[in-house]
Amino acid sequence: MAKALRERPFARARNRRQAYVLLALGVLFLIAAITVHLVLHISPFTYPLGIFLLGIGLLIAMFFNPHRLAVVTWMALFIGLEVFLLYKNILPGRQTLPTFILAIGLALLGIAIMGKRGYVRAGALSPAILVLITGIVEYFLFANQLPSFVVPFLLSLWVPAIGLLLFGLYYLATVGGK
Repeated sequence: MAKALRERPFARARNRRQAYVLLALGVLFLIAAITVHLVLHISPFTYPLGIFLLGIGLLIAMFFNPHRLAVVTWMALFIGLEVFLLYKNILPGRQTLPTFILAIGLALLGIAIMGKRGYVRAGALSPAILVLITGIVEYFLFANQLPSFVVPFLLSLWVPAIGLLLFGLYYLATVGGK
C-alpha cells in the first residue's frame, strides 16, 4: 500500500507531462496548419500527411507515458502511413483493401507487443472502435457518399492540430489516474 501511495505522484507527473507535450504539439500543428493551408494555400492532396502526422505526434507523446495512448498511437500511425502512401500514388488505388489490412495488422502487432510488456490491458476496445471508424469512412468513400470536405480535412494538417489539442485537453482534465 505504501508503494502505491509513493507511485501516485509520479504517475500524475507523467500524465501531466504527457498532456503538456500533446498540447504543445497541437499548438505547433495548429500554427503549421494556419501557415500551410490559410497563408500559403497549399492543397491537402499535395502533402496528404494529416492522419500520419497525428500518429507521429501521438507516438512522441506516448514516450512520456506508455500506459496511455499506446493503442491509438499504433492505429493512427499505420493507418496514416497507408493513407499517405495511397494518396501520394506510391501504392496503386486497387491495392487499398490489402494495404489497409496490412496496416491494421501491423498496428495490432504493435498493440500486442505493448500488451506483452504490460502497457495495454486485456479487453481494450480502442482497436475495434478505430477499425470500425476506418471501415465506415472507407465504405462511404468508395460509395461516393462522403461530403466533399471530409477527405481534404482528413489529409490536412488540421487533423493532427485538432486531435492533439483535444487529447491534450482531455488528458490534462483527467490527470489523476494511472
